[in-house]
This record gives sequence, C-alpha cells and structure tokens, in this order.
Amino acid sequence: MLDRNKVIGALERKRSEFQEFRQSQAEQRDQLEDWLQTFYTHSVATLEAAIAARGIPRPGALPTAELDEAEALCLAFPHQWQDHRNARNWALEVLLNRPVLAVDGSQIAPTKDISPAVGAIQIGWFLNEHTAGRGGYVKDVEFEILSPKLLSEEEGDDSGGSFANQTVNRIRFEREVAKLCELMERYADAPAQQKPLCFFDGSFIVSFAGTMRPEQARPYTRAVQKLLDCSTRFAVPLVAYIDRSFSRDIIMLMSNLQGEAAMMPVSDAALIARCVEKWGDRSPLFICARDDALSQNEQAAFYQDVVFTYLKLSSDAPPARIEMPRWIHEAGRAEEILDIVRAECIVGANGYPYAVETADATAVISMQDRQRFYAIYQQFLKQEDLALQQTHKAQSKLNRR
Repeated sequence: MLDRNKVIGALERKRSEFQEFRQSQAEQRDQLEDWLQTFYTHSVATLEAAIAARGIPRPGALPTAELDEAEALCLAFPHQWQDHRNARNWALEVLLNRPVLAVDGSQIAPTKDISPAVGAIQIGWFLNEHTAGRGGYVKDVEFEILSPKLLSEEEGDDSGGSFANQTVNRIRFEREVAKLCELMERYADAPAQQKPLCFFDGSFIVSFAGTMRPEQARPYTRAVQKLLDCSTRFAVPLVAYIDRSFSRDIIMLMSNLQGEAAMMPVSDAALIARCVEKWGDRSPLFICARDDALSQNEQAAFYQDVVFTYLKLSSDAPPARIEMPRWIHEAGRAEEILDIVRAECIVGANGYPYAVETADATAVISMQDRQRFYAIYQQFLKQEDLALQQTHKAQSKLNRR
C-alpha cells in the first residue's frame, strides 16, 4: 500500500535535483535553438559538403532534395479545415479505392512457473479496400504454438533467464514480417493504384538488435531486409509508423556538424515539434545514416535504403516518425503515400492510423484470453497424459486475475 505522506517526503528530499533538471532543460533549449538556426542556413549542397569535409561515414542522417524545398525544416500541409467533418470528407476522398493493409502481433510468453513450458504468437491483419458502397475488408488471425521442444532448444543456447521473452519477441517479429511479405506478394501484378499501402507498426531501424549477440541479431536484420526487398520488388508501398519516437538521427547530424563529442539528450521528434506548427505539416525526408552497433559492424546495409520524416498528427503530442523504403521517395510518391497516412489518422481514433489500430485490436490477446488459453492447454495435456504443473505463485496470480 502506498503511503502518501512518505511519497511527498521522498519527493521533497529530491527537490533540488528536480530544480537542476529544469535548469538543464532550459539550457538545452537555448543550445538547440542555436543549432537549429545554424542548420536552417544549409542547403543540400552545403550540408553534403560539410559532411564530406568532416569525413563522417555515418552522420546520423543525410539530406534529400526536399531539404531545399522546406522552410525552416517544415514542409507545410496545404489543407486546413474548420471542423472534423470537412477533414473526414477529405480523408474519405483520399482513401477511396485505395487499399490499406496493416499487420500486428500479440504473444503469450512462456513462464517458468508453468510446466511443460509453452508460448504462443497471434498475428492479426486488417485489409480495407475502401471500395465505395461495398465495404470490402478482411480481418483475420494466425495462431502459433511455441512448443516445449523449441523453447528448450532456445534455453539451451545460453540465453539465460530472458530466453523466453527473447524467443517470443524474435519469432513474433519474423512472423509479422513474413505475413506482410506474403500479403504484398499477392499484389505484385496489380496496377499501382490498386496496390495497398502496408503499415508496419514499429521501426525498420532495429538498433536494439545491436545489443544482442550476432546470431540473435541476424533474424531481425534479415527480416527487415526481406521486408524492404519485398516492397521494392513488388512495388507495393510500405511505411513504418512510430507513434512516439525517441530516435536521434537528425540530432546526431546536427551534433556532428557542430563538432560536438556528445549528442544532446533530445529526440528528433522534440526537435521537429519546434518546426511544424499545423496539423499535417512535416519535416523533409532524410536518409537514415545511423551510427549504431549494427552499422558499425556492417550488419545494417539496409539503413541507407530507408528514408524518414516527422509528421504532425496531433495537437498535443510530438510528431510521429514515418519511415519508408527509399524507392518511394525516388519514384516521387512520398507525398501521395503520406496523404494516405494522414487520411488514416483522421478516420482513426486519437490521431492514430485506423488500419494499425484495427490490426492491433484483431491481434491482441487479453488477460481473459490468456486464462482461456491455459485452460485449453490444460485440457490438451490431459488428453496426452501429461499434467500441467503450476507454482503456487502462478496459481495465486491466475486466481487474483
């Protein structure tokens, strides 16, 4: 039980540290403004020359031609509406006869409190064809069991106590990518306007895998490379949607230009939030040139095939990071694709793409679903003359929930 007075007392004892934090944030804002004013003076040509002069192979980000079109790192959205009805009418017009597809996953991680160990992954997808008057859409799931055999093999790979989550996270990531690729291939021969915009919920830039051993990181880098290759080969547009991004690729670029040894502890999204004022405004596209453990070890050649922008989709949150394969920019289709993203966010709830939230709702495994899963699992084990063994802790948790 929480003691209110003790919480207040503990906070009071740290008051000076919070005041120091506030002061450091004010200093960072001033420094960031100086960096921005310097950055605004650059064109693509001068920026490329400055990067080359410093001999930095991975400066964080590289400019595209859009930088010369932007005003103070902002590409203004040309439409503004007085009410949501007009915005929705625009969105429905953009989406008419334009298929949109999203895939998401959910999981049940194995626990050492239950034996035989078992895990599960559910991949859900949502395809909305946006055909007038016909309501053509598909919602479906695939369910996969992670057996004791597979889990024991992973545990024996010296993965330590975190083996279960590592295994489930990796397989879920691979299955989400595989399903997206399978669905994209179905549209390989379709006319361009009939190919769906495919949403990937998360980033193509898998820096987190750089903290893993190479054999654990490879499945992630292979999966992203496969996803980008499928989009390019089948000419099916693809975007990665990151609602709350803490990436610092543009900040890294600015830091390198300033000759600073350490990056400012500010995200790109917080930086661009100072530049984009109105809903729908965005930053120019940049090519990803992140310097992380994967790129340093030459395990992320595909980073250079990814471009990204920050798009303002909410009045009370930082802009979302939108990544896409570089071919979309080179084909001159970036703004067309970003209009579909904007339209999806208008018809979705709380400024979130409708297809992504629907795929999430389709894939999600609730706490009640987990209880049903373990009941079904127990019945299955009984048929196989196996007993489900649970620790008292696990039984207590299930009873309380």
